[in-house]
Amino acid sequence: MRLRQIALVGHDLEAATADIVAVLGLGIAYADPGVGKFGLKNAVWPVGDTFLEVVTPKAPGSAAGRHLEKRGGDGGYMVLVQVDDIVEARGHIKAAGARVIEDVDMAGKVSMSHIHPKDIGGAILSVDQMFPPESWEWGGPAWKANVRTATSVAIVGGELQGDDPAGMAARWARVLGRDAVAMEGGWRIVFEDGELRFVTATDSRGEGLGGFDVSVRDPAVVRARAEARGLLGADGEVTLCGARVRLVQA
Repeated sequence: MRLRQIALVGHDLEAATADIVAVLGLGIAYADPGVGKFGLKNAVWPVGDTFLEVVTPKAPGSAAGRHLEKRGGDGGYMVLVQVDDIVEARGHIKAAGARVIEDVDMAGKVSMSHIHPKDIGGAILSVDQMFPPESWEWGGPAWKANVRTATSVAIVGGELQGDDPAGMAARWARVLGRDAVAMEGGWRIVFEDGELRFVTATDSRGEGLGGFDVSVRDPAVVRARAEARGLLGADGEVTLCGARVRLVQA
């Protein structure tokens, strides 16, 4: 099981794109036409063989638009986890009693299930199996040619916040069929090459996907780029599309 993609939601896709490319040193984004049925437009970047996405509502009444209103602006939206057995993964979802927003089975490409955020808390969860495993349908047909790792190497974590992080971690663990383990200040679910953390919300934004982790070659360079664009806080924390970015030394 891998943490393969983090999705953010923002009001202005072009502005978010400019910031992400400049700060994280990523390549050209892929626009997935498939998100149009959800009333969205998007941009997806490979970060090594993991992915960062930004979605923007293009029509009133979308779930993403309601999410922006609920959380008071741009921020985290979705977590996509890759599994090697979708049948087993769907068994965990059913056993946990979580509602599925959508099941998709594209023969020879991908099978995935989206979990209702109200049943787990914090964000939409997508559980995906890819055929072959090293592929990633949502990155577009040419994503491997667009990998740029001179600055950023991989997405390696996500941080979900709420009033009851222990309860949220337990719900996610049941759905994923993994263990949630205590850590200082919260709980953690560990994957093959990444993790999800569950912490108490300390800002005014309430429950949600508050941030994500990026493995980078030189955190000082990334912070300098963020500072030049007004995206570095007084505490040295980088913010992109309303989400906290924790920089991990590669």
